[in-house]
Amino acid sequence: MTKIAIIGAGVWGTALSSLVSRNGHEVFLWSRRSQERLEDVLNGASIVLSAVSMSGVAHVVTQLQSLPVSPDRIFITATKGLDITTTRTPSQIWQATFPSNPVVVLSGPNLSKEIKQGLPAATVVASTDATAAEIVQMTFSSPNFRVYTNPDPLGVELGGTLKNVMAIASGTCDGLQLGTNAKAALLTRGLAEIIRVGTDWGAKAETFYGLSGLGDLLATCNSSLSRNYQVGYQLAQGKTLSEILAHLEGTAEGVNTTSVLVERANRQGVSVPITYQVYRLLKGEITPQAAVEALMLRDTKPE
Repeated sequence: MTKIAIIGAGVWGTALSSLVSRNGHEVFLWSRRSQERLEDVLNGASIVLSAVSMSGVAHVVTQLQSLPVSPDRIFITATKGLDITTTRTPSQIWQATFPSNPVVVLSGPNLSKEIKQGLPAATVVASTDATAAEIVQMTFSSPNFRVYTNPDPLGVELGGTLKNVMAIASGTCDGLQLGTNAKAALLTRGLAEIIRVGTDWGAKAETFYGLSGLGDLLATCNSSLSRNYQVGYQLAQGKTLSEILAHLEGTAEGVNTTSVLVERANRQGVSVPITYQVYRLLKGEITPQAAVEALMLRDTKPE
């Protein structure tokens, strides 16, 4: 039995908590509203998992920095987003703060409501520390939750993060009732765009064809359970972004990710046509119909 501290009691943190609890581990779930002190919750925990939204990552890391941390403690990040100030990924923030500790990225086609229901799923745990990844693999594996290891944490993390932008586009596509052909084209070109950004960042192209890339893309872009999909779908229905976000359960990380990604792509000279149209749509610069038209009327070129 392992003591695991999970920081973040939203839908994702709660789902992961129920998962490892069913595996017989001692799990403590903590959030800003908890009565317990964070220091007490972390005491004796060999694994600390962060499931907070991207906007809360820096604050949580700062809190932990002031507490005693054993060098063999494993940090898991299950956040899918980009820091709006530095454009860093969550694992990069964790590793920079705790350079002596192993950091593991957990990401995959894991819709939290299905995980809580105990439905079958698979995920990826990635780290440059193979032993840490294997420990996390054993901790989370169960008959209904298959866990794979991967040595490319950046690629695994970016796959889960960048697909949220495509999920907004996919929801818009379905909201406009554009059909299966249009959606297939969107997701195929969306994956190419994700790989283009990811490899420029330093990730391995093959990682994006796995569960944390293509797998997560398919799950998120085809489910009404996805918050990012819901943003796109409801925009296509004529609702405003502020109206949608006000009634959304949890955080749609793709909204902030889109802005950060456009900024970084411009700086790096990487072509991101789908992301750019999603960005304009979220800013209210164009209608959903105009965004689709802009993509369809781009210059012809080889695939």
